[in-house]
Amino acid sequence: MKSNGYFVISLDFELMWGMRDKKTIDNYGANIRGVHKAIPGMLDLFKRYQIAATFSTVGFLFMENKQELQHHIPKILPEYDDKNLSPYGTYIDQIGNDKSDDPYHFGFELVSLIRQYPEHEIGTHTFSHYYCLEPGQTIESFRADLEMAIQIGKEKGIEIRSLIFPRNQFNQEYLNVCKEMGITCYRGNESSWIYEARNGKADSLFRRMFRLLDTYLPISGHNIHDPKTCLNESPVNIPSSRFLRPYSHKLRWLDSIRLWRIKSGMTKAAKQGKIFHLWWHPHNFGIHLSENLNFLEKILQHYSVLEKKYSFININMTKFADLKK
Repeated sequence: MKSNGYFVISLDFELMWGMRDKKTIDNYGANIRGVHKAIPGMLDLFKRYQIAATFSTVGFLFMENKQELQHHIPKILPEYDDKNLSPYGTYIDQIGNDKSDDPYHFGFELVSLIRQYPEHEIGTHTFSHYYCLEPGQTIESFRADLEMAIQIGKEKGIEIRSLIFPRNQFNQEYLNVCKEMGITCYRGNESSWIYEARNGKADSLFRRMFRLLDTYLPISGHNIHDPKTCLNESPVNIPSSRFLRPYSHKLRWLDSIRLWRIKSGMTKAAKQGKIFHLWWHPHNFGIHLSENLNFLEKILQHYSVLEKKYSFININMTKFADLKK
């Protein structure tokens, strides 16, 4: 393998399915509605800077209406101890019929839009935004969930080969299932203790505080990764380097530091032939869209400089995993 570094971008595309137990439409709906403008805006930027990204998509978003969704419910459902985590039953009963009356839970037109850009990959964020480490769920229900995610992809003409675990919850047992089912790569976590995979109850306010500080201060380091080491794993692990936190009016005075934190990691990866993996959710851009897109453009401009100077390569997750062949 060449000693080039790699720039990977992944997006966790989930709309309200990923927020259902933490946020309500009343207090987070604007972010979700904004996704319908944010994704076209990001796609335009990606095209301008010749960027290929992985859109890791909740399987529910492949559905065009409520009837289609109900027809694809897996036979084995997760029985979380915390019933608020499950999207099945009462929650699905209360959603709208399609995107025209429920833009919070339906987004197939955005999936179709992404498909118009063949450089991008559509991977899976599980079928139901499945939480692998929450008490009550089982390996059997995870398998059923992943089977349905792959099935609905095939029905829509999409081959699912990459996976991003909701809330970055996973362990080796679940990775073995992924491998059995043809998943070739996933996004792992940073190596620091503040990013270790844990369930919601075990994820303390203390750890969340340090993750916020890590946005601005090099607490966990650059989190860049050796391509050969990543490719030696099966499925291929492409760990996160940095979460792109959204614009905050209160913290805008720190934006130059936030940008420096990302750009310095990219530069080091390019110089050393390492991987820099940047990720975020489309709903993070749902409000303050222009500010978030402007910030993203600065990152992509820096990538263009590194590409010319160090042959830094942008690649989506599955294309990187294919380097193993």
